[in-house]
This record gives sequence, C-alpha cells and structure tokens, in this order.
Amino acid sequence: MTLKLGRHSFDDSATLMMAIVNRTPDSFYDKGATWAEDKAFDRVAQVVDQGAEIVDIGGIKAAPGAEIDAEEERRRVVDFVARVRAAYPRLVISVDTWRASVGRAVCEAGADVLNDAWGGHDPELAQVAADFDAALVCTHTGGVTPRTRPHRVEYVDVVADAIRHTVGEAERAIGLGVDRDSVIIDPAHDFGKNTFHSLEVTRRLGEMVATGHPVLVSLSNKDFVGETLDLPVGERLTGTLAATAVCALAGARIYRVHEVVETRQVVDMVATIAGRRPPTRAIRGLA
Repeated sequence: MTLKLGRHSFDDSATLMMAIVNRTPDSFYDKGATWAEDKAFDRVAQVVDQGAEIVDIGGIKAAPGAEIDAEEERRRVVDFVARVRAAYPRLVISVDTWRASVGRAVCEAGADVLNDAWGGHDPELAQVAADFDAALVCTHTGGVTPRTRPHRVEYVDVVADAIRHTVGEAERAIGLGVDRDSVIIDPAHDFGKNTFHSLEVTRRLGEMVATGHPVLVSLSNKDFVGETLDLPVGERLTGTLAATAVCALAGARIYRVHEVVETRQVVDMVATIAGRRPPTRAIRGLA
C-alpha cells in the first residue's frame, strides 16, 4: 500500500527513518541537548543531512516528571513546527502528543503526522487527524495513564492485545475520516510493558505487520534493551540495532530513532538480504 503522511506519499517498498527531536529540558536520552530552539533546529538540519525522511518533535518527555499542561506543550512545539515547515517543505513533520488541542495547533502550523504515543488517551485526537488530512500513529500502551511507568502489567497474550487495540484504534480513526493509507500502528516498546513483553512483541512483530497496517517501531535506547544487556542509556546502540534488524526482517516500515545513519544501514542491509532491496552496487566477480 502507498503510505500517505500528510502532503507526502511513499511507495510500499519504502522504509522510513523518523528522527527524534526533543523540545524538552529533561529527556531521558539527550538530557535537554535540544531544549533551546536553535539547538533543536540544528538537530533537524543534522538528521535531514543524514537522510531522515521524518522528524518527530516532542514537547513532553514520556517518563514521569514536572507537570506540563497543554498551553506549555503548545508553546514548546507549535512555533517550532512552523519554523521547520518553512525551512523544509519536503520533510515529513510528526509531533509526539496525546492531546487533541495540541494536535490541532501543530497541524495548523504544518505538521503531517500525529504520533499518539499514549494509545488514544484523548479520543478527540483521531478527529483532529481526520480534519487536517494528517496521518495518525496508533499505539498500544495497555491503557496506562500518560507519563506513568508500568507496574506489574499482565497480559494473557501481549501481541494479541497490541493487535486488538491498535487495529481497533486504526479502524476507529478510519471511520472518523482518516485516510486508510495514513494510519500506522506501533506496539510501543516499554510503554505499558515490562522487558519480557517488549522482547515478545519484537520477536512476533510479523503478526502486527500481517494486519496490513504499516508498523512503526520505537526501539532506540529503550529500557528493554538496557535491561536485556545490563547497560545504561548511553551504551545501548548495539542492542538497539540488533532489535532493529529483527523488526526490519519482520517488515516494519518506520523506525523512530536517535541514530539515523546506523539505523538506516541496518534496515537497508536486512531489506537487501530479505530480497526486498537490491544492493546499491554489485560489481564483485562481475567487473
């Protein structure tokens, strides 16, 4: 299927890098390195040069922390989205928000994708995507409250639950008017899950791909990688790339990442091994 992200379209063989741009002073990974607007804009320029097709701009860290109301979230992201839109008309702009009021404001400023990382917590967000012909990411969080950590969450079958919820949210969005080609599903590693759950959805990601909806994975430096390898945040790249390779072989379409170049190389190598992509050049033994 053609993947339609706002004003941008990609054919069914395309795999896309979604580079993370945090407009927060307290993100778990970069510790506020792109909190200042000019630093965040420099990050956008960097990832565009590295080949990212999408930037995902977020104004609130996912983990518990200081309360950020909708007005403050808008202040952090809306004008920045407008600045990026003006500078990069061909770039796909995603905004990581669960609030419909923020979603409406960023779509007015030029956003193409609403990345609802908290699983439909605000049911009005899907209608905003429909109103603006924007794409929508539907995630599985097990029903947890935004910005809370999972505590002894249990599933009979975590993958079945992820499929049931994300496909249900996807169909609801389509019913509201979101283009079917603009709905993406995400198992949401770590969100509402312990490490065993995240490992299982990685191992069985092909079942989500088989739904026919394009699948986004957000693996970069997640706790399930850190706990598996007993590594802190700054040392999880190799584990992240291993999980990326598994998801790429299963057919994930979009990769939400901190490290664009390394992830692109892994995804392209896996796609070529799988026969979905030709080598960039192949002269060994032929020339």
